[in-house]
Amino acid sequence: MPQESGISEGRADYKVSGGKLIRVRVWHDGDIIRKLRFNGDFFAHPEESIEELEESLEGMEAEESFEIIRDFFRRNEVIGASAEDFISALKAALGEL
Repeated sequence: MPQESGISEGRADYKVSGGKLIRVRVWHDGDIIRKLRFNGDFFAHPEESIEELEESLEGMEAEESFEIIRDFFRRNEVIGASAEDFISALKAALGEL
């Protein structure tokens, strides 16, 4: 995403218990997520569900996004990371940890 006025970029590498890694890159305008990408040592089923999660978080406030992530994990299978791991990784990328 090109750097726009007011848009900041955050990145984090978050180690999950057991050695797995979640890598987050987030573009945000204050507390509003404009775009983000999750990747790392985890697997989601169906595979495209992570992209759907990323898209569903665009335009959300950070606090709202945490419940969306929890709901995503209730409906989808992710191996190698939990909802709280994803939330912690996102918080780190946003500079909250």
